[in-house]
Amino acid sequence: MARIHEFQGKALLKQHKISVPHGRAARTPDEVYQIALEIGKPVVIKAQAWTTGRAGLGLIQFADTPDEAKSIAESLFGQIVKGFPVEVLLVEEKIRIAQEFYAGVIIDDKNACPLMIFSSKGGTGIEEIAAKHPDKVAQYQIDIIEGLRDFEARDLIRRTGIHGKLQMKLANVLVQLYQTARDHEARSAEINPLVVLEDGAILAADCRITVDDYAVFRHPELGIDVAREFGHPPSELDLIAYNVEKNDYRGTFYFVQMETGFQAGEKYIGFHGAGGGGSMMSMDAVTRKGYKIANFTDTSGNPPASKVYRAAKIILAQKGIDGYFGSGSGVASQEQFHSARGLVKAFREEQLSIPAVIRLGGNAEDKAVEILETYTKDLPAPVEGYKKDDSVDFCAERFDQLVQQVKEQGLKPATPFQKPEAKEPYVFQTLTGSVTFDYALCAGCESHACVEQCVPQILKIDEHGLPVLAISIEEAAKGKCTECLACEIECYFHGNKGGYVDLPIPGLEEYRRKQ
Repeated sequence: MARIHEFQGKALLKQHKISVPHGRAARTPDEVYQIALEIGKPVVIKAQAWTTGRAGLGLIQFADTPDEAKSIAESLFGQIVKGFPVEVLLVEEKIRIAQEFYAGVIIDDKNACPLMIFSSKGGTGIEEIAAKHPDKVAQYQIDIIEGLRDFEARDLIRRTGIHGKLQMKLANVLVQLYQTARDHEARSAEINPLVVLEDGAILAADCRITVDDYAVFRHPELGIDVAREFGHPPSELDLIAYNVEKNDYRGTFYFVQMETGFQAGEKYIGFHGAGGGGSMMSMDAVTRKGYKIANFTDTSGNPPASKVYRAAKIILAQKGIDGYFGSGSGVASQEQFHSARGLVKAFREEQLSIPAVIRLGGNAEDKAVEILETYTKDLPAPVEGYKKDDSVDFCAERFDQLVQQVKEQGLKPATPFQKPEAKEPYVFQTLTGSVTFDYALCAGCESHACVEQCVPQILKIDEHGLPVLAISIEEAAKGKCTECLACEIECYFHGNKGGYVDLPIPGLEEYRRKQ
């Protein structure tokens, strides 16, 4: 789930007419001073950090004057909290609380509906409240069509022992909280504590909102760069990889850079998995051989070859890795030759200079391994493919042997990749790139491998003996061309080298030039 900070969540609550304390976010000590001056009374300064128990960690402090607020801000900015630097402080008026409650809406996956939870006791985690005071907590399954209606919210609150005008005021907050979550496609939206002040006003004193990963692209107003819960600020490669995933929902591409700043020879490797459980087993196997994981990558759920290609290119952009280890589920339902072609294209473009062991267990694994090994034999570094019956420990052992072999023998010289320039181009767009046939080369081709091996069968040979689309250009661009890469890979080895698939990765070349 994608998290947003408290100050961002409170801005959403205000849009839905849920009151919050007077104040705003600051990014410098001088801003903190100015906000405290504007408020004109004692303030609370809250570090915007993704952690619970901020008060106990000294991340929530009080100040009586603007000068004191500025001094506190200078001590808070830059602190590292669970891997993240404190870059924003929320400065709010200090409030006098008479009573605290908890209100939250979460997605109940078991019952496939939103679940509203209310507690007449607040201030700690709802799990702890429910365990100690079960009579103070009530919940209600919301009909997604009807939404949360006022009488349903009032009944929910009544079950915790609250009646009268307070019940009515709180019910309005719950209705608006649900609408906040619905409008922004939140997986959870919590106000804890929801407070009544001494003058009777009701405010959201704190809030926490997380948004569904796959809804983030519909909400640019939230300013979420990466819909992932990292344990560190996203690296440049994390951002590049996420931009691939967010624009292409065919299968999964998950990339997280776990280490940076290492050097060749320190046994860091690029890891490429397929499926969660199998990937974990595979990482365990290779780490038992003394290797360290530079990145975790998962391409599963039937990704196109183009997505596997982009994943491999991003993994290989990590300077200093000593090898490339790919292994995931041994019973993957996806056609493994798609992954093989994606890897072949990436490895050939990179003129692979580190050994690679790839376990391609699953459908059509025989064909996949044949493609992988046959089409990489001329590369500087060795590439070996294995199947589901080859254990992850065996693959890790073989990987270790290849790394040592390359270390002892050195590498073959590599020829830098040059993107081909077509003399007589025939071009059509795909969902995430483009396909080019150089008719100057295609005219002399006898095999027509591009058409024979085209998985979605969208190509044909025209009356001049040249490959053309058998569908409209519009259909190809909308996804009928599945970017299986056969028209490039098979054409290169069995045709006349006239096909090329261009699959841009925004920001990657700029990143590599800086390394």
